[in-house]
Amino acid sequence: MLAEVTSRSEMIFLSTNAKKDGKTFWLGGSDRATEGVWIWTTSGQGFTVTDWHTYAPTLHEPLNTNGNEDCLTIHKELDFEWNDDTCSNRYRFICQKPISDATRVCSSHFLTTEIQKTLTGKRKLTQGAVPSLFAWSISATPKRPGPRRRLVENFDDNIAKAPKLSCTSTSPDAENQILGEKIVTPFVSNDHDYVVQTLSTEEKLQAALKEVELLQNQVTTLSSNTFCLNRFSTDNSLINFYTGFINYETLKSVFTALQPTATTMVRWSQMQRHVNKENVNENAFHCETLLLIDQFFLFLCRVRQGLSEQDLAVRFNISQSSVSRILITWANYLYCMLGSLPLWSSRAAIDESMPQSFKDTYPKTRVILDCTEIRVQTPSSKVLNSETYSSYKSHTTFKSLVGITPNGAISFVSSLYTGSISDKAITEKSGILDLLEPGDEVMADKGFLINDLLKTKQASLVIPPFLGQKGKFSKDEVEKTHEIARLRIHVERAIRRIKEYHLFDKVIPLNMASSINQIWTVCAILTNFRGPLF
Repeated sequence: MLAEVTSRSEMIFLSTNAKKDGKTFWLGGSDRATEGVWIWTTSGQGFTVTDWHTYAPTLHEPLNTNGNEDCLTIHKELDFEWNDDTCSNRYRFICQKPISDATRVCSSHFLTTEIQKTLTGKRKLTQGAVPSLFAWSISATPKRPGPRRRLVENFDDNIAKAPKLSCTSTSPDAENQILGEKIVTPFVSNDHDYVVQTLSTEEKLQAALKEVELLQNQVTTLSSNTFCLNRFSTDNSLINFYTGFINYETLKSVFTALQPTATTMVRWSQMQRHVNKENVNENAFHCETLLLIDQFFLFLCRVRQGLSEQDLAVRFNISQSSVSRILITWANYLYCMLGSLPLWSSRAAIDESMPQSFKDTYPKTRVILDCTEIRVQTPSSKVLNSETYSSYKSHTTFKSLVGITPNGAISFVSSLYTGSISDKAITEKSGILDLLEPGDEVMADKGFLINDLLKTKQASLVIPPFLGQKGKFSKDEVEKTHEIARLRIHVERAIRRIKEYHLFDKVIPLNMASSINQIWTVCAILTNFRGPLF
């Protein structure tokens, strides 16, 4: 009951008696909806409630109706009659009334820090608290006038502050005495000022040269920050890292040889429109935002470092769809151009460049063969899964046959076949048998059981001897095994060069199945530009 009434009326009285001479005085702050107020008396620790005084709402008249006056409520029990029922008389009565021990004020006149609650929830004043908040002690913030009123006031102020010029003033120093103020009339010239400071031709030239130098420095800075081939042209280690070429000069020479046909090649999107019988010339190759040499550089970064298409799109500041079109276009273009190179060397060229180690042991060697595999994503089809699964890799793979000359150059690279194909089958299907001549020797691993195929071409097979049922090799067989292994190791080194194109480190997704064969062939041929294998 105390908390509810206190929250509604919030009355705090500074009197020790609840009544005096049968008449009760209190200051306002109570709600008109309440039916009474609490009467508070002092105690040792503050104020406590001693009585509840009821009254009817019609029996008192508060003066705090507009929030500007102090709260004062006069009870009807007062033996007092108004001389005039006006606000002035009411204010006069309040001002003339002497302050006694029965005068009371509400909590609104105390600071919030001076009012505290006890553990039982009662509100009391702190010791020594004095009412200090009154209408005359609180500076009210002036209300800001409305926008229209402010506009009128600003206009009036500007008019009042504007200097009043004399119409008879003819001199710049003319002075007018207006309303007791001395105002100097500014001189206004009606003539145009033709005196303009101009720069000489030499000064203009020097300014233009400085601007040209500044722009050249900006171009150099932007070029150094742009991911393009020109940025790495002076660093052969980075050229080798991103492209696989040993230096910038070799890369530039290859591009120069490709450039005449590269400018006129048909891109992948044009081929698709050609199949659909649309306008082929609508989107020409040179419409790409990248320079032609930077497109070649983009393709090399893709295969050498295995960068994703999204990564390349961010590096070269183009869309991912443009990266995809460039990769497919260059893969097919380089496959056609590099694939037309005469990789297979003649017998005379082989003999001329044959190392001494082969001349002393197997001088008739024409090619050294070996197979390699790259992992591919497992297809959902059970038939394709069984065809591509390799028991050697324990994974679904693509398989290729690689051949090198005795001096280590790539002379043959087959297309990619499913991983389940045998070495003999891939040798027969790859077409390498048609390149052999009578008297040639083919060096391979003992897994290549192709002696019968070579006999049809009057060629011979050089492989390590089999142990069979003899139990152990003879001395000559051991020496032959070591000699063949020492010479055949070069084909494994050549294949490792191809695998240094890190695109093949990852599992090839099935969506690259249409272009992976071209990319594999291109990367194998590009290893020949890296110089001698040994």
